[in-house]
Amino acid sequence: MNDFRYGPVEFYLVGFEGEGPDPATFQALRDLIASGAVRLLDFVLLTKTASGDVETRDLDVDQADLLGEAHPLADGLAGEEDILMLAQHVPAGTSAAVVVLELAFARTLAAKLQASGGEVLRTERVPAPVVNAMIDILEQEGE
Repeated sequence: MNDFRYGPVEFYLVGFEGEGPDPATFQALRDLIASGAVRLLDFVLLTKTASGDVETRDLDVDQADLLGEAHPLADGLAGEEDILMLAQHVPAGTSAAVVVLELAFARTLAAKLQASGGEVLRTERVPAPVVNAMIDILEQEGE
């Protein structure tokens, strides 16, 4: 059996106005990290200039409380290619954070499935708005 050190990883692109988010923007992230539900692997702030150039930066002293006690475990996991691909979705003149999370439950699930002879071949993510819309439709049809 493989000892999975890491589980599946998800990249999140979180947009906000201005050069840096308010610490409240990432309260839910801090809570999830503190609970052990996810592990923060990488965190990159970026700004897309009015001319479309992408600038990345580290957290500065004024933003030290943005992640609370959490520190990325694998700085650099989000490579330049990843960042530039995601930055295509950031409007000019705004900023975003690339947040790379490991889903702790999925690491445990993958390890246990493999130990019993199974293997996760693929996963698909359905965005929350789509799921909620579909549930609403199904509930209306059932009335």
